[in-house]
Order: sequence, then C-alpha cells, then structure tokens
Amino acid sequence: MFGRRGEIERREPVLGTPGFDGDLRLTADDRPTLGSNSMARERSSSGNKARKGAANASSGAAKGATRGSGGGGRRRPRRGLLGRLFYWGAVLGLWGVIALGGLIFYEASQLPPIQNIAIPERPPTVIIQGSDGKAIATRGEMGGANVPLRALPPYLPQAFVAIEDRRFYAHFGLDPLGLARAVVVNLTAGRLREGGSTLTQQLAKNLFLTQERTLSRKVQELILSIWLETKYSKNEILELYMNRVYFGAGAYGVEAAAQRYFGKSARQVTLSEAAMLAGLVKSPSFLAPTRNLDGAQARAEVVLGAMREAGFISAEMQQAALARPATLAKTQVPDSTGYVADWVMEQLKSIIGPIEGDIIVQTTVDPALQAAADKALKDALGKSGKKLGVEQGAIVLMDTDGGVRALVGGRSYEESQFNRAITAKRQPGSSFKPFVYLTAMERGLTPESLREDAPIQIKGWRPENFSKEYRGPVDLKTALALSLNTVAVRLALEVGPEAVIKTAHRLGIASKLEPNASIALGTSEVSLMEMVDAYAPFANGGVGVTPHVIERVRDKTGKVLYAYAQPSRGMVMAPPHVAMMNRMMQDVLLVGTARRADLPGWPAAGKTGTSQDYRDAWFIGYTGRFIAGVWLGNDDASPTKKAGGSGLPVDIWSQVMKAAHKDVPPVTLPGAGTYQPGGLPPGEAPEEPVVTGGPQRPVPAAPRPGLDNWLIDKLFGRS
Repeated sequence: MFGRRGEIERREPVLGTPGFDGDLRLTADDRPTLGSNSMARERSSSGNKARKGAANASSGAAKGATRGSGGGGRRRPRRGLLGRLFYWGAVLGLWGVIALGGLIFYEASQLPPIQNIAIPERPPTVIIQGSDGKAIATRGEMGGANVPLRALPPYLPQAFVAIEDRRFYAHFGLDPLGLARAVVVNLTAGRLREGGSTLTQQLAKNLFLTQERTLSRKVQELILSIWLETKYSKNEILELYMNRVYFGAGAYGVEAAAQRYFGKSARQVTLSEAAMLAGLVKSPSFLAPTRNLDGAQARAEVVLGAMREAGFISAEMQQAALARPATLAKTQVPDSTGYVADWVMEQLKSIIGPIEGDIIVQTTVDPALQAAADKALKDALGKSGKKLGVEQGAIVLMDTDGGVRALVGGRSYEESQFNRAITAKRQPGSSFKPFVYLTAMERGLTPESLREDAPIQIKGWRPENFSKEYRGPVDLKTALALSLNTVAVRLALEVGPEAVIKTAHRLGIASKLEPNASIALGTSEVSLMEMVDAYAPFANGGVGVTPHVIERVRDKTGKVLYAYAQPSRGMVMAPPHVAMMNRMMQDVLLVGTARRADLPGWPAAGKTGTSQDYRDAWFIGYTGRFIAGVWLGNDDASPTKKAGGSGLPVDIWSQVMKAAHKDVPPVTLPGAGTYQPGGLPPGEAPEEPVVTGGPQRPVPAAPRPGLDNWLIDKLFGRS
C-alpha cells in the first residue's frame, strides 16, 4: 500500500479483529516492500544474479580486509624473523616464569613451614685435655668449639668473602652477577672452575640439606638462602658459615681446622694460615694439608690474590704472606692419644649422661709420658717387629692410685682403632703366676718354703720348664724368679684353682677365669688393663684401685659436672703378704727372667709372661710410684718368631719407666725395705718359660712321693 506522496503505508496488527488467531508473527505480506507484492516478486526474480554478485564482492572485500594490516582495505606486511623470535621468546619466557613459580611453590611446600624453621643446634664438642690442662684430642661431630666472629682476626673472615663470595655484603642470598660471571668463566675455560653459590647458599646447604646435586635441592637451597638473609644479619650468617663448614681431615668449623693443622686457636692464625683455611673449603678432602700441603699452599696464593683485588690487604701484606706460606704444625701429641680419647668417650655417658653441650674433660694422662710410650712401642716394633714376627703391641702406665698416665692401644691409631690395651683379651702366660703365689702365701707359705721342681703329669698334660731341666726341691722365691712351671702348677693344685681365681678377682681381674690346673700358667684370657690394675696392690701396699682416666668434667662456663673422688676398694692384701710378694718379684728383675730391665736407682719388681707357641709376650713391672704393662703379639693370635716376655717387652718397659721416673725421688717397694735377696750367679738367668700343652718329650725323673702327688691323685687321678 502506498500512502500520501508515494510513501509506503505501514500496517499494524489489530487485536480482536475477526479471523485473528492470536499469532503475532509477520507473514511475507506483512513485510514492507518498495511496491506491491507482485512488483516485489518480479524484481526479486530479475535481481537474483545482481544480489549474488554483490554478495561475492562483499565476501572478497571482507577477506582482503582481514589480511590487511590497516583499515581501508590495505594488506598488512608480513612479520620479520626478528619479530617472530621476539614474540615466541616472550611467550616461552612467560611460560618459563610460570613454570619456575610453580616449581618454587612446590619445593617450598616440601619444606617445613617458615615459622618452624630454625638453625640446627651445633653438635656438642668434647675437648679432652691432658693432666697439664692442654688439649690432646677433640671428639664430637663438629670437632671444635664455636668461635664468635668478633674474636677472629679481621683478615680471616675477609679471606672467605674474597675467595668464595666477593659480593656477599651486596646480594640478597642469590647473586645473579656472580652466577653470570661463573657461567662465563666456566664456558670460557671449558670446565667447571667457579661455582655460582653464595656463602648464604652454602650455609643453607650445610645446615638443612643433603649434598646431592639435583634441581629440587638447588631450589630449596635458594628458598632457604633468602630466608636466612631475611632473618639474620650478614655477620651472623658469616659466623655461622665459618663455624660449620668442613675443612677436611675430620675438622668441622674454623677452630677445629686451626687446631688440626696449625696447633693453635683460630683466634691466633696468621694471614697466610687464614688464606690456607679459606682455600680449603673448595675441595677439603683433596686440599687438606695433611695429605696435600703443596696443593693447599697453591690455593692459599690464589686466596691472597683475591684478597688483594678486593682491597682487604695491601700489596705489602700479600708479599709478606707469600714469603712465609702456612705449614703444618709439628704434632704435639702422638696419634695414640686417639685410643685415650675413645676410652674417654666410652665412659662419659655413664659418668654424666647424655652430652647436651660443649664440655671439657681433664684426664690423668701425662702428654709427655704418652709420647714416650708411643715412641717406645713404635721404635721397638720398627726395629725388631719383623724379625720377631710381631705386628702389634699395647702399653698401659698407671700410678699407684689407679690413674692412667699413658695408654697405647696399638702401633698406629690411624691404621687401626682397635684398642688392644682395653678391649683385647689374651693369655697372660706366666705373668699370671703372682696370683698363685699370693694365694699360697695367704695359706701360710713363705718365700723360703720348699716345693718340688720335677716333672708332673695331669690327665695327659705334662707342663715342663722352658729349660727342660728340673732342680728338685726349690724355695718359692727362686721358683717365681725363674718362672718354674712345675712349681706353679703344684701350688695351684695345693691351694685349689678356685682359690687362685678368687685372689685374682679380688686384686682386679674382671674376666672369667677357668678353674683348672693350667690356670697357674695363665691360660685364661685377660686384658692388659686388668693385669696392670691387679698388680697395683703390690706397688701401693695392698690397696685395691680402680683404673680411671677422667679426672674432671666441666661445661663451657667452667661449671664442674664431675670430679673423680678416688674411691678405694679397700685393702685387698695384707701388708705381710705384700712384703713377701715384693721380695719375690724383685728377684725377677735382679736374678730372674727380667734381668734386662733397666731402671737405675729404683727398686722395681714384676713378672714376665709368654703364652703357648709364643703367641703373646708380656711384662708387668712396677715401682713404688708407677705400674707399667707391655703386651706384644699379633691380632690373629698367630705365633711369633719366639718373641718372649723376657725380651722386647722388658726393653719397652724400661724405656717407658725411665721417662716416668725422671726427676722423681726414689722410693722403696712396700714392705721390701732394703732387702737384697740372693739368687743365681750372674749369667745364669734363664729365658722366659713358655706355656706348653700336649705330649712332651720324656721326663728325666718321676715325681717324688709327698703332698704334691697326693693332691694330684685326689683331685685329678693318675693318667
């Protein structure tokens, strides 16, 4: 429809008209057109092609506009290679940051909550001192005391900063510049020459993490480094680092390292020594000056150069330090003090309980006597050990109150930490006979009592004397001096093996002893420390003692945690019996098997011992001041080449006791007075008898009738 002036009439739907079905949707007739419906259909038919062409043209224009870089239908220029690299680099970088953030978040979740993280307590250090108050050993995981940074010479911490982390005071725990420099240096050198870790990162690794090289550990290290930097000052971090880092040779912390290598406190090190210490942390096991002094000195030169570049020292100071490089201090104490230190640590737990802080243990050990004992054993084995087939030995030197003044548990602690003076148990041979003779004295016999030296047989066992000769009736002092086996066995049977064992236990033997006839010849195994302990009552007048090495224990503030009260086990031997035994055992050194003993001006006594097949060689000897015991043998109990107690053990004993009695006024043996017993003519001292077993060669004479044979018949029967 057309309205006025050619306008198309607008139709509106009318509600409520007849025929309206309520559908308000437009029909084709309701849509407006330029003319009538018939005209529109005609035009539609004739304009289809025109519309299709227009549509195609419009579609092409739209595609062209999409490819163009600007409006108005212009085409966009193609992005260059640099642009694409920048684009994809930005994309990858963004994803990398996201991935790194996720990794950091994950690794942080594997750590304890930040509020729960704390610096682990430094493990306690045990400083072990000699009787003179000087340190002879340290024990503990760290092996040295904590030293405040302010107590150190300034060039010592500066050396660590110069060589390990020159930007330490500028970074926040991670040093990007230092890391980049390390990468460049390593790439240029074609090998790993520098590390990118800061001192803070190294401390975080040492305090909290393992030494494994993984990405996970490195990320955790970074997290903990930042935490350390936010919680502690730079100086506190540096102090922690220097007191925890490993310096090689078992030394943790700068104090332990200074003591280990230079024999002094870290407070007293020189510039050249400070440079060497700082240089060790790069490769402590390889550069430890105890095994690679040249390498440690070369590394110290590098440290001095770094200190000069950093402005910490002048050129004059550098040249002076280079002119006098650090060297190892001469060891003031022998390595055998390790046996002492181990024994101390074994006893501490029972004395003071768990060790919760640094402690100082003062011992009874005299460093000079320890060195003398160590030298005596090493010299003897070095000179005669191979010839005699002897590989090992042990020495115990004790005062008459039970204080251990020297203890050597083997020829080399570095090679073997097994303590042959305390732990090893071996057959003492004839050095056990004094307990048999003392038991006989306590049953009413005297040194002048006579017993038969003649062949004896007990159920097929025929103990015989070393010389294979027999003297017939002989007094007990001569029998002990000459170590006659037949007399010792007869005495043991006379008093009873059980009584002998009770005597030995009363004097200080703790090991289990077998109650048989061969007990008289020392066939039950004991330790060297037990034997020295059991001989102490002969030296001090009959008082039982307890061997001890710990005199006093203090904490780091000086508070006394323990002091030895010198408890006595009371009298274990009557004075008359002490006098008798000392008179007899003095003859062992004057006319008997230990005539090689050399201790001018001092009355001394003792007893030698050799076990079956020369497996063990002993000498336990004493004066009114000291008791010393020496054992020689092989760890596998193999026979030696006839090394007996009257030979090398007596020589070693003489050397140790000379050192112990130097400048000490002589005293007599308890009860012995000035008694000078007679004995064999000079030159007739026999070799030490050997405990033997099994079939023996025919004996020259049968035992004479008497009490001896009656006891044998009664106790053991005839074989």
